[in-house]
Amino acid sequence: MHICNFCCTFAVDFKMRKYGLIILAVGFWLLAVSLKAQAQVSNAGRSVFSFMSLPVSSRLNALGGSNVSLSDGDISMGMCNPALLHEQSHMVLQLNYSYYLPGTMFGSALYGHNFGRSKIEPAKDGEPDKPNYFAVGIHYLDYGKMQYADMDGNLTGGSFGARDILVDVMYARQLHPCWKVGITLKPVYSIYEAYSSFALGADVGAHFQTKDSTFQMGLVLANIGWQLKGFYSEEGGSNHEMLPLNLQLGLTYRVKHAPLRFHLQIHNMQTWYLNYEWTSLDKDPTKGEYIPHDVKWYDMLFRHTIWSLEVVPKSEKFYIAFSYNHRRRAELNLIDQRSLAGFALGAGVKIKQVRVGFAISQLTKSNFSYQAGITIDINSMLK
Repeated sequence: MHICNFCCTFAVDFKMRKYGLIILAVGFWLLAVSLKAQAQVSNAGRSVFSFMSLPVSSRLNALGGSNVSLSDGDISMGMCNPALLHEQSHMVLQLNYSYYLPGTMFGSALYGHNFGRSKIEPAKDGEPDKPNYFAVGIHYLDYGKMQYADMDGNLTGGSFGARDILVDVMYARQLHPCWKVGITLKPVYSIYEAYSSFALGADVGAHFQTKDSTFQMGLVLANIGWQLKGFYSEEGGSNHEMLPLNLQLGLTYRVKHAPLRFHLQIHNMQTWYLNYEWTSLDKDPTKGEYIPHDVKWYDMLFRHTIWSLEVVPKSEKFYIAFSYNHRRRAELNLIDQRSLAGFALGAGVKIKQVRVGFAISQLTKSNFSYQAGITIDINSMLK
């Protein structure tokens, strides 16, 4: 009997791992196709609402800005991949606040609620009683007050504001103890002085993990959508631009006999060039020509990756995270000055039904980004 049980378990685990490898292969195939199709197109500066790429929580900031593979109950992970919503995100409230630049304010609020399966669909062994995960989140970026000035920089009196607002309505479904899928609907609104824009986007994601959770993998196509109302009009009507599309693949591995968890995130798989372009007027001074910066292929390859390490005990009462984002390093590092641009550090602790977290990352020589968050497990408090 024990031998039969072992054989069945091994067969199921092998099957799940096989499916995981298939998804991984498909992800890299999509990357190869995307690189071939868009080898001459730069992704930088070609879309609106770039604030959507900012990390919404201290945990995500500490992990390098994005994570689409870690599902451990942190509700903010669902903002990167809706399939990362978890049974532990039920009746959880999370608040985050970030400091980027003087005068700006960036914050987010999230709430999760799970609901059960129908009576005609009984739960199988290992499946949760509430396999439908729902959450809603909002993050808000206020750029502060700015003074009116003329073309020469002379102040003309008065001030104006600028702000971005994004709402995430997330849903995920547990298809199998090892598999989840999810979708997010995300309306976006921005207003800069007298100019405003509204857009509608969506994320579609999937998540796989082994039964012992030592290996996790996530795949998401984020920010599918475009402006319904542009910032300005042109001949024929309003100008409509795309949202910053982002195809991401994430891998997470937890060491069985050590409190270590490794993450590798591959982002912007739909394009190869992530650097900004410059205009050359050498050949034709009347037209100009867009030529990408001279970036080595291995440098460009690593700009697609985020590497992070977490120290997490088995009880998961606290975590310490360290990450390196090569794209941030390449874009924000100053040639003639030393900085820690691209690196991020964070930590969090759980005290009964409350979790608190903090992260710090350097943007430029004299500018650090600080992010703090608190998560309240309302469900546990009511028991």
